[in-house]
This record gives sequence, structure tokens and C-alpha cells, in this order.
Amino acid sequence: MFQVDQVILSSQIAEVKFACNVSVCKGACCFVGDSGAPVEKSEIPVLQRAYRQLKSELRSDAVETIQREGLVLQNSELDDETNKSEYSYQLNCTDGEACVFVTYNGLGVAECAIQKAYFEERYNWEKPISCHLFPLRIKKIGGFEYVNYQYVPSLCESACDFAEKEGIWLSDFVEVPLTRKYGKEWYEAFSQACKELRIEGGLES
Repeated sequence: MFQVDQVILSSQIAEVKFACNVSVCKGACCFVGDSGAPVEKSEIPVLQRAYRQLKSELRSDAVETIQREGLVLQNSELDDETNKSEYSYQLNCTDGEACVFVTYNGLGVAECAIQKAYFEERYNWEKPISCHLFPLRIKKIGGFEYVNYQYVPSLCESACDFAEKEGIWLSDFVEVPLTRKYGKEWYEAFSQACKELRIEGGLES
């Protein structure tokens, strides 16, 4: 583990290579798993606005699920006194699988409707920070945020193989979302700490 300000991070984040390869995984992190993406409480109004604006572009089963169960669900497992935070909410999914904002392109690759609208300059917010940060996951305890690398073989194997071939460190791959979350100065300190850890471990000269 290593620490940057009030953030404690797994050393794996500095030491592994990772870069998404959606042509192989088909965007599996958006439709594989037993729960939806963690959502910060402050993100809920933005997600609700995105749903109203993009509703006509979503899958019919996703719209039906939202109308029946709601867009965001509260995760009761996180709603306790030691870990009660903005991370106790999650996006809803259809049949416990695909996120309600998932759409599929002509190649069968899962796409986030919000992110697609963002890149097309039709929406001013990219996606929930937890989605942007994946495969990093954050847990907030006692004033500190703990960031871990969540390796899921069925999702991440192709990303690790691709990054190994291209020489892309996970810490570099997540520069944009980490800067979005913690700021440029924090990311620069984080990046330097990662490099020092790799040098100490003989992973980088």
C-alpha cells in the first residue's frame, strides 16, 4: 500500500499493466457482474437528467426496468455506520446484468449512452466516476479513501494482455479519471509515487 494525501492505494495500481481492449472484451464491465456501478449521491440528479434526455436512445427493457424499479438503487450492504458514504448507491441493471444506460453498436460492443452523448457534445458530463475509474474501486472509511485494483479475469485478461504488449501501466491508463477525481496536482504526486515504487521493485529503470 502507499498513500497520496488522504488517499491510500494498493501497490498493484503502480505495478501492473492495464489498458482496456473493448474490441476483445466487448465492454463487458458494463454488462457482466452481480450489481450495478457504484454511484455517488451527488451524481444522482445528473443521472436522472441524463435519463430524461437520453430515454429514447435506451433499450426498451432498460426503460421498463427504470420505470418499475428506479434508476438508482441503494446498496444496503454499504449503508452502515462505518462505511456510510456517497458510495452506498448503485445504478440499476436489466436482469441483474447490463447497466440501464448500456446500448450496443453494430459490432456488438457495449457503449454507455451517457458517454456517447458526451463525446458527441450532446451532454456535458461523461459518466459516473466509478465507471470512469474502473478497474479501480474506492471505499471510504474514517476520512480516508482506499483505492484498490479490482482484477476480474473474465473482464480484465484481454486488457492486461494488450497493455503488456503495448507497455501501458495501469497508473498511466487511469490518468484522466484520477485527475477528474482528485485533481492534477494529486495525480502528478501519485504518478511520481508509482514510478518510485516500480523502480524500487525493479520493474522500471
